[in-house]
Amino acid sequence: MSDTERRPLSISREGRNARTLNWIKMVEFDHPDWTPCQFSLMPATWMKYRAELEAVVLAHPRVWPDFAAGTKDYDDPGTNPLYELGEHIDCWGVVWNNCERGLDSMAISGPLEDWAALDSYAPPNPMTQDWFGPRRPWAEAKAEIEAAKARGDLATGPGLPHGFMYMNLFYLHGFDNLMMDLGSGDPRVFKLIDMVEGYNQVVINKYIEMGAEHMSFAGDLGLQKSLPMSPRMWRKYIKPSYMHLYAPMRERGIPISQHTDGHILEIIPDLIEAGVTLLNPQIRANGLEGLQQVAMGRVALNQDLDRQLFPFASPAEVQDHIHEVFEGLYLPEGGLMLHAEAEPDVSLKVIDAIATTLEEVCDLPPAEVI
Repeated sequence: MSDTERRPLSISREGRNARTLNWIKMVEFDHPDWTPCQFSLMPATWMKYRAELEAVVLAHPRVWPDFAAGTKDYDDPGTNPLYELGEHIDCWGVVWNNCERGLDSMAISGPLEDWAALDSYAPPNPMTQDWFGPRRPWAEAKAEIEAAKARGDLATGPGLPHGFMYMNLFYLHGFDNLMMDLGSGDPRVFKLIDMVEGYNQVVINKYIEMGAEHMSFAGDLGLQKSLPMSPRMWRKYIKPSYMHLYAPMRERGIPISQHTDGHILEIIPDLIEAGVTLLNPQIRANGLEGLQQVAMGRVALNQDLDRQLFPFASPAEVQDHIHEVFEGLYLPEGGLMLHAEAEPDVSLKVIDAIATTLEEVCDLPPAEVI
């Protein structure tokens, strides 16, 4: 497949609701009726602004079409325990710490920081152990997939946590340790990679077996201004796992969404080769021109807007930024959606400006259509 030829998808359009059909048209570069968008509000943002934020959300039903007045518990951090204060231990034995409720935790120690523990280490069972606790019955996940199809939604199989592959390597072994051992070519790295990949592959295969039509993955592959290792080293140690893990979807034409923070320009062609259909890169870390040259028209983009700008920008500056990104990456045939996220350091005026501008540039239809 050439660098401009896109992977054919096998996803059906029959019986879809308008939102799902438009998403399919977007990822297939088949002239969607509007540009999809997402606007995520962190739990800590709700905890800070409360009813004032709800008023902003209710004022923009085209951006948040599923939101209903009076249904939001402002203090609820959601189901992810990493948004709760204190220390948490995941199924791999990684210790996490959270210092601000409603924002994410940081991995602070792993069970394999010393290679001496590797031979006796027992990885979690992917069929029974989820990230934090027992895995819920697979029958429930299958029922959700079937219910999504019945609603005309896309039946997505998530199943794996943020950082499921590359990041989990340094959660377990420590970032500095991992970089040193990759650089020195320590063969024990391959045993660690195979162990993490094996867990992930079982979960992916199970979701495909249950009929998932779309798979979504998240893991930050880049740093602020570069990859954490050379592209050559990334292709030697990290890329093979993504090629293996994504192969069942690549071969079946199942669309793959991939979120990754950080600078990833040099490996975007590799992610496309692995099978990524919809890529969620950061605009500041990769630059508009870089994404135009490497990604635009080659892979659909769920383009992350500049979260590092939002806390310091005026509403007018935010509006200009969103227009610049949209106009720089938009193609009439599709392949673009926009994604914004607001932490609690973003003002209500800026949140309102982001939503207003998304409505405008994305040409969003009435909420009852979305």
